Amino acid sequence: MAHTHDHHDGDTGHQHGGSHAHSHDDHAHPNPGHAHAHGKHDHAGHNHLHGVTDQHRIGWAFVIIALFMLIEVVGGVISGSLALLADAGHMVSDAAALAFSWVAIHYGKRPATAQLSYGYKRLEILAAFVNGCALFVIAAWIVFEAARRFTSPVPVAGKTMLIVAFAGLVANIAAFAILHGGNRENLNLRGAWLHVLGDMLGSVAAIIAAIVILLTGWTPIDPLLSIFVAVVILRSAWGIVKSSAHILLEGTPEGIHVADIKVDLEQNVPEVHNAHHIHAWSITGEQHMVTLHVHPAGDANARDVVIAVQRRLAVRFNIDHVTVQVEQQECSDVRSSEGGARRHAGDC
Repeated sequence: MAHTHDHHDGDTGHQHGGSHAHSHDDHAHPNPGHAHAHGKHDHAGHNHLHGVTDQHRIGWAFVIIALFMLIEVVGGVISGSLALLADAGHMVSDAAALAFSWVAIHYGKRPATAQLSYGYKRLEILAAFVNGCALFVIAAWIVFEAARRFTSPVPVAGKTMLIVAFAGLVANIAAFAILHGGNRENLNLRGAWLHVLGDMLGSVAAIIAAIVILLTGWTPIDPLLSIFVAVVILRSAWGIVKSSAHILLEGTPEGIHVADIKVDLEQNVPEVHNAHHIHAWSITGEQHMVTLHVHPAGDANARDVVIAVQRRLAVRFNIDHVTVQVEQQECSDVRSSEGGARRHAGDC
């Protein structure tokens, strides 16, 4: 039995039982027991560049949002507008979310340790999950306050509200433009982007409410549009919480199916007779992992099987971190119980 680990980011492999093949694609050492290759450098450099630029984008967006948040809080209190206060409350959440996102990316660049063998990358997903939950709280507060305003109307200074809301829209557009050019596959950055998008809609709603109040004096438009903003926030929050929770629960990456991997390897890799015990999950929204067991076809040696499987998964499924266990005989991971053998989908 040969067991192989394909590791990037400084991970280390170790031998289990028989021969051990460790592959990264492109160049091989003369030692027949080990094959090391280091392809995908361009891909790794691309991800590192994205990480740096994403952090800078989030940092600048935080400065813009935090500064204007203070202005909008003051403007909301002076004008008595719930729409402005709702948007300001959302911006408080956004400022915290952007700060958390910046810290997560910063610490996520730290190297792996013996205690954290995958490093700190998961902080990005944790930040996205917390940000999404914070959006739920903000939306609930807006709805509660809107309901209270319907029963106890509050005078609204439309002119002050309009000026502050328009300035807020300009600030949000600037922050949105900064984040829009970032890596949209990064769940953490996408969460920050959605936060600012919600702020933009909040500013638009506040502008509309201010115009209606100035023209007609109809103040219920203020809490009505605030509820609209809350619904938009909830929709964004649900998407972020769902995606981040899926990753935290080690769910199969979006767009990847274990059954498809099995069929593809068995049909397109000559060195593979049977692929089973396949598991796929993500460290972040961009870094996916796969482990699997393989029975080689004919007299294919373990090293060739490992390299072929890793190359196929990189090309077909864009998965670079693959652990392959090559088995010459019966699968070693079959578990038995009183009710018989229990197997996962795609297992032995």
